[in-house]
Amino acid sequence: MKNASICANSVGLMLLAAAATSCGGGTQGHTYSGNGGIVKIEFKSGGKAFVATGPVSTECTYTESGKNVTLVCEGDTTVFKVDDDGALIGPADGMLSRLTKEK
Repeated sequence: MKNASICANSVGLMLLAAAATSCGGGTQGHTYSGNGGIVKIEFKSGGKAFVATGPVSTECTYTESGKNVTLVCEGDTTVFKVDDDGALIGPADGMLSRLTKEK
């Protein structure tokens, strides 16, 4: 009886964790901007994203795994870490170093 209760609690925690990451979490459907508004990334469904730098927009793809978002544009890969405040943290030396979610 005790093992069944532990198993049920474990399953409940896994379902709660899955619901938390699928509801409200993640980048899909959100736009992030940075570098004074010069750079914007719009994350769409189906792993598609659009990166705009000024008037130029490029179609890209992305995947999410835990707190990492991997963006691939024209063969170039950029990995972002999702910060505790929801910002995307990219390479420190580029235009994509910190992107914040637009409201």
